[in-house]
Amino acid sequence: MRKVKVDLHIHTTYSDGMLNPNEIVDTAIDCGLNCIALTDHDNVLSHKIALDYVNKNKLDLEIIPGVEINTIFKGYEVHILGYFMDKNNPQFVDMLNFQQKARIEQAHKIIDLLVKKQGLRIKFEDVQKLVAPNGSLGRPHIARAITNCGGSANIMEAYAKFINNKSDVYVERKTVCPHDAVEIISEAGGIPVFAHPIDVDIADSLTSELVNCGLRGIEAYHRKHSPAAVEHFSTLAEKYGLIVTGGSDFHAPSINHGTILMGKNFVPDWIYDKLIREKKRIELSRT
Repeated sequence: MRKVKVDLHIHTTYSDGMLNPNEIVDTAIDCGLNCIALTDHDNVLSHKIALDYVNKNKLDLEIIPGVEINTIFKGYEVHILGYFMDKNNPQFVDMLNFQQKARIEQAHKIIDLLVKKQGLRIKFEDVQKLVAPNGSLGRPHIARAITNCGGSANIMEAYAKFINNKSDVYVERKTVCPHDAVEIISEAGGIPVFAHPIDVDIADSLTSELVNCGLRGIEAYHRKHSPAAVEHFSTLAEKYGLIVTGGSDFHAPSINHGTILMGKNFVPDWIYDKLIREKKRIELSRT
C-alpha cells in the first residue's frame, strides 16, 4: 500500500493564507506531500481552482475538500473543520453566506472606529483587496491594511494596538455556534472535526456536547500541540469513538508569520486511511 504523506489543515488567499491555491499545490508537492486538504475560513472557493490546476498539469496530489468554520462559544474562539461535505447542501451554503456577511459587517465597523477614534486613513477597499475575490475577510487583513496605511510599524503592532479583543476599536464578529457548525457539516454528509482544541480551555467538556451534535473527529496533531497534548486529545477521541486528524494549519512559508512549513509537523499516515474509511462509512449510511 502506498504511504501517504498528508496535511489536512491548509489556508490559501481565499482566507488568511499568503499563497494562492495553485501556489499551495506547488508548495505541497515540493514538500513531498501527496494529499492535502484546503480548509479556508468560512468558504470553499479554493477547491475547484486547485483541483483544476492539478488536473491540467497532471500532478500527483490528492485534494480533499475542506473548510474551517470560525465560531464563538462562551467567549472562546472554537474552530470546526469539515471534510468531504456536499458543498451545494442548502444549509451548508446558508451557513457560509451568514459567516461571510458577518465578516464584512465586522470589517466595516472596525474600519469606521479606526477612522473615527484613531484618525487612521483606511478604507474598506484597502482591506478587501488583501483577500482573493469573495474570500473571507478577517483580522489579519485588517492588521495588514493598518500597517500599509502607516497606522502601525508592523502587523504584530497592529494586533496589539487595534485588533485584540480588548481594543476600543475591536468589534466581535457574529458567528454560528460550534454546535450548529458541527450539525450542518454532518447533515451535508461531511466529517466535522474539532480544530486545534488546545486553544479552548473547555475543550474536554465541549467535545462531549459536540459529539451529541454529530462531531466525528478531533485534530490531535497540530503545530501547537505538544506530545502530551497529542496524547491527551487522542485519548479523548478514543473515549468518544472519534477519528483523529492532523495538519500544519499552514498560512505562509515564513516562520516569522507564526507558522511552519506545510507538512513539517508529524501527521501519521494512518490518519488518512481512517479519514477515508469514515467518508465511506458516511456514504454507506446515507444510501
